[in-house]
This record gives sequence, C-alpha cells and structure tokens, in this order.
Amino acid sequence: MSNSNQPIYILPEGYQRTMGRDAQRNNILAGKIVAETVRTTLGPKGMDKMIVDSLGDVIVTNDGVTILEEMQIEHPAAKMIVEVAKTQENEVGDGTTTAVVLAGELLKNAEVLLDKDIHPTVIAKGYRIAAEESQKILKGMAENVSPKDDKILVNIAITAMTGKGAEANKELLADLTVKAVKQVMDEVDGVIDIDMDNIKLEKKVGGGTEDSELIQGIVLDKERVHSGMPKFVTNGKVALIDSALEIKNTETDAKIQITDPSQMQMFIDQEENMLKNMVDLVVKSGANVVFCQKGIDDIAQHYLAKAGIFACRRVKQSDMQKLARATGARIVTNLKDLSSSDLGKAGTVIEKKIGDEGMTYVQDCKNPKAVTLLVRGGTEHVTDEIERAVKDALGDVSAALTVGKVVAGGGAPEVELAKKLREFSNKLSGREQLAVMAFAEAMEVIPRTLAENAGLDPIDMLTDLKARHDKGDKWAGLDVFKGKVIDCWKAGVIEPLKIKTQAIKSSAEVTELILRIDDIIAGSGSKSESSGMPPGMGGMM
Repeated sequence: MSNSNQPIYILPEGYQRTMGRDAQRNNILAGKIVAETVRTTLGPKGMDKMIVDSLGDVIVTNDGVTILEEMQIEHPAAKMIVEVAKTQENEVGDGTTTAVVLAGELLKNAEVLLDKDIHPTVIAKGYRIAAEESQKILKGMAENVSPKDDKILVNIAITAMTGKGAEANKELLADLTVKAVKQVMDEVDGVIDIDMDNIKLEKKVGGGTEDSELIQGIVLDKERVHSGMPKFVTNGKVALIDSALEIKNTETDAKIQITDPSQMQMFIDQEENMLKNMVDLVVKSGANVVFCQKGIDDIAQHYLAKAGIFACRRVKQSDMQKLARATGARIVTNLKDLSSSDLGKAGTVIEKKIGDEGMTYVQDCKNPKAVTLLVRGGTEHVTDEIERAVKDALGDVSAALTVGKVVAGGGAPEVELAKKLREFSNKLSGREQLAVMAFAEAMEVIPRTLAENAGLDPIDMLTDLKARHDKGDKWAGLDVFKGKVIDCWKAGVIEPLKIKTQAIKSSAEVTELILRIDDIIAGSGSKSESSGMPPGMGGMM
C-alpha cells in the first residue's frame, strides 16, 4: 500500500487545468475586461479607439464589433463575448457595444451572487427567467412603426449615427439611408422583407461627407474596356452576360497542325469571325450596354466599340445580381439565347472619374430594387468610419421596419425594464429572485455608462431617471448634451426594438454559458502560453 500517495497523471504533460471558483473567476474577469474595453465608446459622447495591427494599418472607430474583431482576443471566455457582438452585428447591424456591456455587467453581478454561495445553476436559471420576462416587457412598451412614418425612420437613422464619425452630416445621411431601405423593401401580404445585400455601399475618398449620394441604380468600380466606346449612354438597354466574349481553349487537349502560312491566316480569320459573330448576337438583341462577368477579347472590344456599345468586363457576381435587380435584366449564360426580352433598362450609364479611379454609374433606373449609397469623406479613415456609421443606420431602419416596433433611446427602455423586472421578482420565491434582481440591476449599466461617458454624475442621473419612471414617464431618458432627463421619444431619440431584444437575448445566453463552466482544461498544443489561459490573463490586453 506504500504507493497509494503517488500522484496519478491523467493528462499529458503541458496541459493546464483550472477548477471550481478559480475557473469561474477567470472567465468572469475575462468577460468584464472585454466589456470595459468597449464601454467608453457607448453613446453620443462615447470616445473612439485607435487600433494599430501588426502591419501598421490604423483603424479609428467606436464601433464595438470592429474594435473586438481587430483586437484579436485569445482568451476562450472573452472570445464568447466577442461572439455576442458578432451575433448582434449579423442580426441587427447595430447595438454591439450595448450587448457586450450588458454581458459584462451580468457577469459582474453574478460574481457577487457566487460570493454569497448561490449555486451557478440557480443564477443561470434566474437569468433565463429574467431574459424571457424582459422580452415580454419590451414588446409591451414598444411603439408601432410603418414605412409611412418617415420622420420616425429618419430619427432612428440619426440616433444610430450620433456620436460616430458621420455626425456632422447625419441629417443628409439619415435621409439617404431611409430612402435606400424603402427603395429595396418588398412587402407581401403586409409582411415586410428587406434584403440588405440589395443596398450597395460604395465608399470613395475625396470630397466631403456632404457629397455622399444615393444612386437609383448601381455604381461599379469598373471602367469601360475600350477607349473608343461611348462614355455616356442615355436610355441604356443593359445586357448581363455570364459567359466570356472570347475564344475558349478546347475542353480536351487538341493539337492543330499548320503546314503553310495561308492556313495560319485562315485560322486567325476564323477566330476573328467567331468573335465578330458573338458581338453580332449582342448587337442584334438591341443592347447598347454590356456587363460581362468574364473576359472580353481585344477583337470583341474593337467590334463592340465600333457598334457604339458601352462594355465592362469581369464584373463581380454579386454586382451582376444587383444590376439584375436594379435594371430588370436577366443574366444570360448562353449568348445565342440573348434576346431583347432579356435586356434591362437604365436611364443613363456613364463613366465618371472619382478621385483617380474610373467608376461606372448605372443610374436613373425605374423603380430599382437595388440601389447604391456612395459615401464620400476627406481621408480613408474618415470614409471607413462614415461607412460603418451608415451600415449601423441601415441595419436600424431595416430592423425597425421588419419588426414594426420601436422604443426610445437614451437609456429609457433599460430603466423602465429594470423597474418592471424588480416588480416581477417580488412574485418569485426562492433564490432565483436574487438572480432576477441582479439582472434588473445590470440593465441600469446602459444609462449609467451614457452618463459616465458624458462626464455626468451617474448616481444623480440614475436617481432622476428612476424618479421620472416611477411617475409613469416610460420614455424618460438622458440628454447627454444638456446633462438632464428628457422625454426621449419627443426629442426624436428612437431605436428599433430588435436592438434591445437581441442584445438582452444574446448577452443573457452567453452569461449562462460562462457561469456553468467550472473546469478549464487547456491543451499544450493550444496557444495557452499566450492566450492568457488560467492562471494569468496575458492574452487579453
């Protein structure tokens, strides 16, 4: 029995294992650090982050998901929080910082309960109950919105862009955003469907933000293939061709033997003839504009130019699909099948020089179902940040229309939600009640952070907010510019309901997932040395 005290190794050398409270503490700490990183960017007075990657490329942004993706986080629990931001970005397009800050606060409040010896599964259950109740409360307090409510939709877009790089021209950009979304919107039996892929965001450095415009059609990063082609085509009849206007190599290996020069000439003439026949098919269809997904041979270019046809080659498949939706053209794979019924219509097709690059505008399409938002800015960093702000605004307007419900911003829905959740928790018995209370408290992190980022006293502001909500003013929120509590709905600070419901859903789910982990086994093959796997948090910062 003398060997009974010998240690037994069940894991290979180099593995690290952290168990129990240590594992939970490390995971919670990782989540809190991620939330702290983006917290200062929240709200109209949020600050920006500058991220410099290993190649020296610089990104200046206050967009939560962009910051977290560019930070290249290694810690496994922290990565889960980053996933929350990505889900929010994919589902709504905005509210990523809100979702991450909520997740961080839920973890922080859970830690307090863990210290009181409340079991993690009890906290997770309480959070789940609170998250489900939150969805009902939010839906109950939301207001209806329809495509006719232009003023509300513009306010949603303005709210999304406030505090971002696009703020100086937010009215113009908000107006363009709403028009773009309404243009591509499909309504079938009262159900609104918006495919954001039909809004092409094209950015170009040069000019100012005020030069941004909405084009009723598609802008391509392409020039015409031949200088002899017209630069400007009115009343464009557009052919979209998905095959090459050039002679393909034979499918099987073939050998052509030529014994005298005249045969060589015949061979060249025959090739030229084939290309001419291809162009003749295009001319015969009546097309005066051609967009080809593949290559166009030099000889074919010459014949197209002679026929006065405007042509672009190697157009991306996604752009071809957008062109089809904008002009009403059908994409043709077999040239022999091309007929006038396959052609689309565009008021004008024009090649313009923007900065030092040529671009093709397919514009003035009649009721296009795909449009282009051309974003301009003084420098590359400015243009990138404006593009991110416009993306958020597009996501918000689209989410508001698809769900048909909106709430006020400025921290108003969170304070109202916290109040209703506290009332709800009083109906519960058992320890879950404490978890629901902790969940309610976590909701208040949003108005508190808005106040902190604006340099206001968070305690005073929260007290004022709660007092107004207790009087029944459900849209009382913060005006961070004046430093007082206002009716956010009347002030036009409006957000889609989906931002809130999605943020609460995903932050609650990830918190439950992290709380249930009590054992971390990190393999030596993983990046455990650099990933800040417990012990230590080296990989986070």
